[in-house]
Amino acid sequence: MKILVGGAGGFIAGYLVKDLLAQGHEVIAADIKPAEQWYQTFDNAENYSDCDLGEKHHCYNLSKGVDRIYNLACNMGGMGFIQNNHALCMESVLIQAHMLMAARDNGVKEILYSSSACIYPQEIQSDIKDAVSQGLKEHTAYPANPEDGYGWEKLFSEILTHYYGEDFGIDSRVCRYHNVYGPYGTWRGGREKAPAAICRKVIEAKMSGKHEIEIWGDGEQTRSFMYIDDCVTGMDLMWSKGDSRPLNLGSDQMVSINQLVDIAENIGNIKLKRNYNLDAPQGVRGRNSDNEMIKQVLGWAPSITLEDGLEKTYAWIHDQMQNCSDSSGY
Repeated sequence: MKILVGGAGGFIAGYLVKDLLAQGHEVIAADIKPAEQWYQTFDNAENYSDCDLGEKHHCYNLSKGVDRIYNLACNMGGMGFIQNNHALCMESVLIQAHMLMAARDNGVKEILYSSSACIYPQEIQSDIKDAVSQGLKEHTAYPANPEDGYGWEKLFSEILTHYYGEDFGIDSRVCRYHNVYGPYGTWRGGREKAPAAICRKVIEAKMSGKHEIEIWGDGEQTRSFMYIDDCVTGMDLMWSKGDSRPLNLGSDQMVSINQLVDIAENIGNIKLKRNYNLDAPQGVRGRNSDNEMIKQVLGWAPSITLEDGLEKTYAWIHDQMQNCSDSSGY
């Protein structure tokens, strides 16, 4: 099968490209970033760097003769980024719109869209107790009130994908990712997510000898975090067992940010003084994936524990920081 992966220079898509190549597929990999900034690259893929998929002609040219598209291209990052870049995040609707137009006109029959848990209404994520007792079920996306900017972009693109299926017969899959993490992910610079940020801060504290850590908010806000290997497995199963209904793709092992710090401290064998920054971006108060529907549809759900996944992530980030320190100073 010939497959186009949009956003291939990103974290999740890099693992996806590796998986697709291992399965024997022919992969066209495209990303707006220059080649040296791609998270992972593979010589046996057809790679296109500096390729802005927000420009329609790129989507049309790259999708000619393609059997399936995976669109993971968008402007995104951790909470600090998406809360301060609403317009930039919203511009990503152009990418999925152009991909769908190109798929229709070039005869591409299948497309997978990477959505997000940020599409869920903010008011049902305002109470930690609700997150503990209920989780986010797929049908609760409506009435809509997603996260500003990024959440609206994802929800709009979901709806557009659905209509292209209805009107033009494009078979689609929609994955609502819940906080994917792992080695090769962003770990500094402002776009990193909580697991990588916490690992980096714990490692910094050990390296510097200043045994303190800044936590955004009071640390009681909750999330679930999915290890990258589970994410790739889920995307594979979406095609073999799924259908066009959007599905949560996330772990249902919910933790508070304080508990996330506990796990990172245990891995690093250190205990830190916690300084809480109540003015920092925090996002919704409580969020967890409800996995009832994915179990029904796929007969599977993410199962790698946060403890196991974070240990691998911590070790990788430690190596990156050690290399930075050895070469040019961190």
